[in-house]
Amino acid sequence: MSRFQRSSLNDPAARRELPRYVGELARVGPLEIGRARLEPGWRWSVDVRPVVGTSSCMLHHVHVLLAGRLGARLDDGEEASFQPGDVFDIPPGHDAWVIGVDAVEILDVSGNVADYGLPASRSRAIATLLMTDIVGSTDTLARIGDSAWKQLLADHDRMVRSELRRSGGLEIDTTGDGFLAEYASAVAALDAALRISDAVEGAGLRIRAGVHTGEIERVDGDIRGLAVHTVARVMAAAGPSEVLTTLMTRMLVEPGRFMFTSRGEQTLKGLPGPIELSIVARLPDAPAG
Repeated sequence: MSRFQRSSLNDPAARRELPRYVGELARVGPLEIGRARLEPGWRWSVDVRPVVGTSSCMLHHVHVLLAGRLGARLDDGEEASFQPGDVFDIPPGHDAWVIGVDAVEILDVSGNVADYGLPASRSRAIATLLMTDIVGSTDTLARIGDSAWKQLLADHDRMVRSELRRSGGLEIDTTGDGFLAEYASAVAALDAALRISDAVEGAGLRIRAGVHTGEIERVDGDIRGLAVHTVARVMAAAGPSEVLTTLMTRMLVEPGRFMFTSRGEQTLKGLPGPIELSIVARLPDAPAG
C-alpha cells in the first residue's frame, strides 16, 4: 500500500457557498486545506455574520493570497491589508473584506477551514485544557531588544502551533505570551505540554504550563466555565520549565505514561477550594510522543 496521501481542490471533499463566497476543501490525513473565491463587495460582517451569529470571525486563519486584495481588522481596532503573494496570519476575533473591484482568491492552510461559515453553537462538554506562558518575557525583551524579541516570539508561536497540530489540540486563544488549547485526550494534552516546553527551550525560552480537565461551555467559538479559570491558576502556579496538572487530569492517565510528583493541595486565587497539583515529567528513558 502506498504511503503517499493525495487529495485535490479540483475534486474537493467539501464545497460551501455563501453570499459572494465559494469555498472548497481538500483533506490529507488530519490536514485540511481550503481554497476560496471572494467576490467584490464581500465583507465578513455583512455576508457571513448573519449565518454564523458571532460578532466577529472567531477562526484562526493562515492564508496565502493568490489574487486580489484583502483587508482585515481585529476586534481591538488593528487593521491591515494584503496583496497577492502575501502569506499571513489572522487571529480569532476579526472582520475581513475585499478591497477594490477584483475578486480575492485565497488558500487557507490553518487546518480549520471546514468550520468556516457554520452557525455558532452553544454546548457543554468535558475537555482537557492546556495553558502556557513564557517565563521572564519582559526581562528577555529588555535584554535582546524589540526586533530580536519579535522574531523570538514568532518562533515560539510557530513551535507551539506545530505541537498543537501534531497532538490534536485545538487552539482557543493566545494569552499574552502563551496559548490556551483544548484537547479530547488528557494524555495528548500532557504530552503536548512537555513537548512544547522542550521545543521552546531549544530556542532559548522557558515556559510554564498548566493542564486541567473539567466542564466547559462553548459559546461563539470561545470556551467558558470554571475549568478555564482553573487551568489559568494552575499554569500560574507552575515554575519555569514546569508542567503542573490537577488530580482530575491525572486520574484519566493510565499508570506508566508519565511520572507525577505531588505538590499537595494548593489554594489558588478565585477557586472555591484547594486543588491537588502534581508536577508532570516523562518517565526515565521514555520517548517523547
